[in-house]
Amino acid sequence: MAFVSAPLTPKAKFALLINSLFEGFRAMQTQRQSVQVIDFGAPTAQNAARRIREQRVFARIVPYTAPFREIEEAKPLALVLVGGKSAYNNGKPIACDPRIFGMGVPVLAIGMGVRFMAEALGGKGRDVEPFIPAKAMIRVSGKPTIFAELPVEFASVIGGDPVESLPRGFRIAARSDAYQHAAIVDEKRRFYGLAFHPESDDTPRGRDIFRNFLYNVCGADGDWDMTSYLEHAVESAKAEVGDDQAILALSGGVDSTVVAVLLSQALGDRLVSVFVNHGLLRKGEFESVLDQYRDRFKLNIRGIDASDRFLGELKGVTDPEEKRKIIGRVFIEVFEEQAAGIGNVKYLAQGTIYPDVIESHSAHGGKGAAVKSHHNVGGLPDRLGLKLIEPLRELFKDEIRELGLELGIPPENIWRHPFPGPGLAVRIVGEVTRERVAILQEVDAIVMDKIAKAGYYRKVWQAFPVLLPISSTAVKEDVRHYGNVVAIRAVESRDAMSAEWARLPYELLDEMSREIIARVEGIGRVVYDISPKPPATIEWE
Repeated sequence: MAFVSAPLTPKAKFALLINSLFEGFRAMQTQRQSVQVIDFGAPTAQNAARRIREQRVFARIVPYTAPFREIEEAKPLALVLVGGKSAYNNGKPIACDPRIFGMGVPVLAIGMGVRFMAEALGGKGRDVEPFIPAKAMIRVSGKPTIFAELPVEFASVIGGDPVESLPRGFRIAARSDAYQHAAIVDEKRRFYGLAFHPESDDTPRGRDIFRNFLYNVCGADGDWDMTSYLEHAVESAKAEVGDDQAILALSGGVDSTVVAVLLSQALGDRLVSVFVNHGLLRKGEFESVLDQYRDRFKLNIRGIDASDRFLGELKGVTDPEEKRKIIGRVFIEVFEEQAAGIGNVKYLAQGTIYPDVIESHSAHGGKGAAVKSHHNVGGLPDRLGLKLIEPLRELFKDEIRELGLELGIPPENIWRHPFPGPGLAVRIVGEVTRERVAILQEVDAIVMDKIAKAGYYRKVWQAFPVLLPISSTAVKEDVRHYGNVVAIRAVESRDAMSAEWARLPYELLDEMSREIIARVEGIGRVVYDISPKPPATIEWE
């Protein structure tokens, strides 16, 4: 029996078209190739994900405790197992569901991840504790696909031989002087195990190894880039927010700037950006940010000067955690007042980025081992009654900067040094007063100016001064007095999870020190912080 459909009304045709577009868009997102990086407690899991994304393939980190169904439903292009410093957690062997090896996708196991793969497939692992990574020369034999076009010998970092006997179907593909199983392969099943670390900066050919694995072994399309991500993010925001309004707490940093410009493309004036001056910003920053974001970026922005309120609440407080809590509480109060005054706001936009998410969750499945808890992972208090929209949640910092350039944001905004949410309060050790803020603002202006003029602003991850709660003997204009001490901190880093102190030229440090002491009233001594992270943090508080 044949059925004849009735003619569609114009409204129905339009609805069908829109539905078709969104179904196609959702299908495109579902089909985006991705690699699941299974983290066995490795500090380098993030590096592995970054290496994969550098090859234009999306990678997501999941803990080894993730349910097999969750990994399977992601339909990954491949799995990368990154082992940590130990094969044990609280005395128990670390292992994920061995069914991952039956998914029919390529597997790259790194470090202690090789031990798990070997044992899961019938081989025997070896304890290599304590974990002492050392540089080694890796010598390749048999030229497996993963080492295509690499020299037969190259340098890397290896932490030990995690395998005692091979599973059936595997062969040794590389050795080092100390370890027999530097690399093992089963090319038929596309399983590869590397006892060394291609994700490390100490493996110059590591990127080539990831490229070979992704393209020669997995057949990747290379469909991950910021152009397509921008299109996806804009369309997703439009679809999610609809005709409602969203509010964004703007800090002036690169993350919140990218979120603001991206969402303004999607929502127009229905995005309200709120920039709160807590009195702890850099010199002249409140006015300059408002002018730039209104004139250059055409944002619907509100500037709220609440400096008296914040500084009043901080009076007499010296404990760093208490300072942070006070600033956070007062900010929420101010933000709540603004949100209530706007009306019809249903969404809160945040600049949460992927390292925030990673650092706030433990690979071992609990929060106890997490690096730190980020204020913006999980949003502002539930009483705001707003739904979260976080368009940068899957991006690393370098990807955010690339996205910002794609949006047309000027380089000076893209490469702005990170600035803490509590502002100068965590760079003033001890009590925060209006006078001490003014002193640090003047010092900060000199440090930033000297760093920029010397060509080091883009060379370092972050540079800033810290005002210490101590005085030191000084002589000015032939008069002996006690002056405040300032510490200058400059670090080099890729993602702020680790950092080295920057080897700034002595001449530059000398210029900064002399000008600070000569121009800033009350400063009598300048010191330079040469502490790495870890164990020190980048900020002092």
